[in-house]
Amino acid sequence: KKIGKMSDEEVQPSRKKRKLSQDDAEATDEAGLSSSVAATTAQEKDESSSPESSQEAPAPPPPDTPTMKDAKLPPRPPNVYDSIRRAIVINDNTRTNLIRLIGLKSLFARQLPKMPKEYIARLVFDRRHKSLAILSSDPSKKDCDDEIIGGICYRAYPEMRFAEIAFCAVSASQQVKGYGTKLMNLLKMHAVTEGIDFLITYADNYAIGYFKKQGFTKAVTMPKGRYQGLIKDYDGGTIMECYVHPSIDFTRVPEMIEAQREFILQRIRAGTAKSDKVVYPPLPPDFYAGQDVKSRAEKGAAERALAIPGVAEAGWTMADLMASTRDAKDSDKKKHQLKSDMLALVSKVQDQQYSWCFRDPVDTNEVKDYLDVVTDPIDLKTMEKRIRRGDWYKTKHMLFSDMMKMVNNCKLYNGEGNTYYDCAVSLEKYLASISPMFTE
Repeated sequence: KKIGKMSDEEVQPSRKKRKLSQDDAEATDEAGLSSSVAATTAQEKDESSSPESSQEAPAPPPPDTPTMKDAKLPPRPPNVYDSIRRAIVINDNTRTNLIRLIGLKSLFARQLPKMPKEYIARLVFDRRHKSLAILSSDPSKKDCDDEIIGGICYRAYPEMRFAEIAFCAVSASQQVKGYGTKLMNLLKMHAVTEGIDFLITYADNYAIGYFKKQGFTKAVTMPKGRYQGLIKDYDGGTIMECYVHPSIDFTRVPEMIEAQREFILQRIRAGTAKSDKVVYPPLPPDFYAGQDVKSRAEKGAAERALAIPGVAEAGWTMADLMASTRDAKDSDKKKHQLKSDMLALVSKVQDQQYSWCFRDPVDTNEVKDYLDVVTDPIDLKTMEKRIRRGDWYKTKHMLFSDMMKMVNNCKLYNGEGNTYYDCAVSLEKYLASISPMFTE
């Protein structure tokens, strides 16, 4: 049976399964014990008769050498997701699922007020769409709207191995409990069972932050031919994608990260176990003889520190010491502030409704002659990449120049009387209104 068609009673294990009698169980245990003893005895005989058994056993590792026992992790704690009631809900005309679909429709309409209610109802009750719902464990809320804590409505395309998320919402009274992350992790785990490789959605400006935290990215790596023509483009929405790795247990991601961190720390401790126990003698009174110890020059201070016995042996270099000086920290702080300001400016431009055609690079596979007209293409996504790389824009004015180049490229290729040209004119006026922000 499909999961969506199963009632609460059907989810529980059947009590009508045949059980072994006490005699059968005892006979099975005795047979298993006998076979285990026989296998162990045969293995011991083989080891005693083999030529390798007569060789001297390898010497145990030195006390300071890390062994596999050191890398053993504590037993895994119980999974918190096991206690969460959830269900895959489809429109199969059963009473339970119809009640839950109505609850999901009410939740989406309440939490997504800008979305037309007729559109929500049409997609939620569409037989091609499915919904993953987290259910309340309170018996008094069963078969009512309050039973739905959160839900995701999606449509799967099995032949193309991806799914489009239509709606995602959590009840306002339950949002502080982390159900948004749990809901998405449960969807990823279920997507693996349906053979889905990618989750794709159009996110508005308020939802981009949430989807980024859940592993979604604006860089769509899935071939465009797999989803083009199957999903609708939404003006004002940003397309985002998440790859669903079939081997990752998304319900235990924090535990996996903690285990990886502990493993790395153990390797670091093993590598520094000897060097951190070396004791160097005190510095002699004439250690700084002939050196200008009163100088506050950053390079001189770094050189004096590097000359101290044990500093270089611990792995410190001149570059490390110079990077920790006040001048270097001030320079890094200025670069970080410039990077943050430029990212904020790009985000401000992306939020404008007429910037939709500038957010991504022009697809030259579709627009064959674009590079014949525009010799230096640029777009908002490319600008964002250059800012994050940190070595392209030295000033905000350089970013402003690229934005004006983007506007002029659009006007040059499309010409007047075109929708794209009108967007370029509107963006040019907006850039002129915020131009002082590029000179601060």
